[in-house]
Parts: sequence; C-alpha cells; structure tokens
Amino acid sequence: MTTIMQRSDGQLWADAAGGDEAAFGLLFDRHVKAVYNHCFRLSASWSTAEDATQAVFLTAWRRRSDIRLVDGSALPWLLTVATNVVRDERRSTRRWLAAVLRLPPDRDAADLADHVAGRVDDERRMREVLRAARRLPRAEREALALCVWSSVSYADAAQLLGITEASVRARVSRARARLTRSLGDAAAPLPHETQEA
Repeated sequence: MTTIMQRSDGQLWADAAGGDEAAFGLLFDRHVKAVYNHCFRLSASWSTAEDATQAVFLTAWRRRSDIRLVDGSALPWLLTVATNVVRDERRSTRRWLAAVLRLPPDRDAADLADHVAGRVDDERRMREVLRAARRLPRAEREALALCVWSSVSYADAAQLLGITEASVRARVSRARARLTRSLGDAAAPLPHETQEA
C-alpha cells in the first residue's frame, strides 16, 4: 500500500477533485517552487511571482476537475496557467498605465506647483529687497516698512513716527527710488504686493 506522499500526481488530483484538501496540499508542496520560479522568470518581480503563484493554485483548486496531466505530471498544466496569469497581469498593468496616461493633467497639482514656485520666488526676491533695505537710512526704512510693506496709511504712519504726513511721503518716495536704483526690476513689486500665503 502506498502512502499519500508516494502517490502520483494523477492519484492526488483525483483525490483533490473529490474535495481532498490534504491531497491538494501535497500537490501544492510538490510543485510550488517550480511554479514560483517560473513566475519570477516571466515577471522579473518577486512580489509579482508570489501573487501569480497564489493565483495559479487558486485556479488549480477551482478547476481541479478540469486539469490535464502530461506524462502523469500536473506541472506542465500548472506552468501553462502560470504563464497565462503573468501575461494577464502584464496586460492589466499596461491597460491601467495607459488609462492613467490618458487622464487630463491634474490642474490642482499644477496650480500647487505654480504656487510653490511663486512662493520660492517671492522669498528669493524678498531676501534681495531686505538686503538692499538694510542699506537705507533708518528713517526711510521705517517709513517704507510701515506704509509700503504693512499698508499703514501715511497719516497713521506720521502719527506713529511723530512727523508730518508730507515727511512720511518724502521718506517713502526716497526709499523707493533708492531701492529701484539698487535692485532694478527686483524692487517691483515690493513685498506687500506679492502673493499671500
């Protein structure tokens, strides 16, 4: 009498077709490595090979009564199923990728990229303006910071600084002129006019 381990693939498949899970488990143990290696060689991916191997044996269990042995072995049938599984996976991936590539560009992502680029540009420009502003006389720098950068009215700035409104206007005008000479186009727009966060 032969033990279950000594049974042929044909005998094990016949038992598995009748619902014998132990017989199917032995067939799995007997052929899983060859199926897995075959799937890896077709896909060049260990994770794809693992998924494909699972799909092969799931198909084998579902179709256990339809299997065709070749020279008494189930392996050729399993390898054929493995080839089809990997091919189907490859086609599915190509279709998915083609569908993704047909999608219109994500406007939100483009807008975000533009926003980030704008902010980086604003920071660079602000650093240049601040370097130049530090060279201004203190009185002009204060008037510029209040009226231009912080949008304080000339009248309110005059009150804060304890000078006339005309003096505030003159200081702001001189500060703008010096910055324009120093920075050229980088002075405009001045920082309060750049995009908000």
